[in-house]
Amino acid sequence: MTAVRISTGIRASRNQAIVDIKISLCHLSSMELMLTQLRACAEPTRLRLLALMALGDFCVVELTDILGQSQPRLSRHLRLLVEAGLLERTREGSNAWFSLAQTGLGRDLAAKLPAIDATLQADRRQAERVLAERARAATERFRRDGAEWDEMRALGLPAETVEAALLADVEMLSLPAGATLLDIGTGTGRILELLAPFIGSGLGIDASRTMLALARSRLSRARLRHCSVRQADMMRLPLPDASFDLTILHMVLHHSETPGAVITEAARMLKPGGTLLIVDLAAHERQDLTRALHHRWPGFSDADMRRALTSAGLQAMPAAAISGPIDIAIWRATRPAGTTPAAFALEAASVHD
Repeated sequence: MTAVRISTGIRASRNQAIVDIKISLCHLSSMELMLTQLRACAEPTRLRLLALMALGDFCVVELTDILGQSQPRLSRHLRLLVEAGLLERTREGSNAWFSLAQTGLGRDLAAKLPAIDATLQADRRQAERVLAERARAATERFRRDGAEWDEMRALGLPAETVEAALLADVEMLSLPAGATLLDIGTGTGRILELLAPFIGSGLGIDASRTMLALARSRLSRARLRHCSVRQADMMRLPLPDASFDLTILHMVLHHSETPGAVITEAARMLKPGGTLLIVDLAAHERQDLTRALHHRWPGFSDADMRRALTSAGLQAMPAAAISGPIDIAIWRATRPAGTTPAAFALEAASVHD
């Protein structure tokens, strides 16, 4: 009998422990994998769970509320679905969040469940209630903890112009069908929402649970079921090398203690031929704003950014500039085809020699 191997890796950092659960269904043929997944969902509650996950990410507490079942019972069903590769599980503080797996039968099965089924319709109504409560709680928490967090507005920057320029850059990339996007420092999830039409799947990473709650609400309202978010440290992303066609750092680096290290980690995420887009402040002398908004860096010069991109093993392209009270720049770089993450270190060493 072929074994299903489940490996759990735990990475500790100064600020948090990131539990990275990796499901490996290696050694299974395509038919064996299909049978494993079909057996896993051949139970009413598990089919209901798949249908719910098509609406977005949910934690166990929310699922017990929606389905009216005990947490131990639901946890067992969820575990079986995760082990079969139909769902993905991520840890965020004390909560475990579940979402449809990006690959496998989960999404196809969820899409084919009958929408007119009375039980599924009742579940959907309960889920919409829970999502509305989640949105209200996130908004209140944001009002209490984050107040009017809108950096572009605080800086007097033309957000619409910046977004239009970013969209134009993405359109020129000619991303492959089913392209994968990683938004590092996703905040409220706006970039995921903006670029959703161009991608097959999108993942947003943020360290703030307040921001993640807002991002989840935004994605749920927009019904962007191919996008999800999770909590992680952008310096130590719990993700495999070369996983994404497009990685974005939008207004993130000037808050980082070590922007070069963040760029190197973002580069690690890129598939060969993949692109990193960085939207950030150009170098400026507005120390008043730097202090008021707790920025770590007063923007970046084009020369400094190009050096950082080259040190990460990327090929830097000409930057685009957007004028404003403080200029914004969009830097673009690609990972050369045929390179590996190990080549990044070699490239960095040659640059600094």
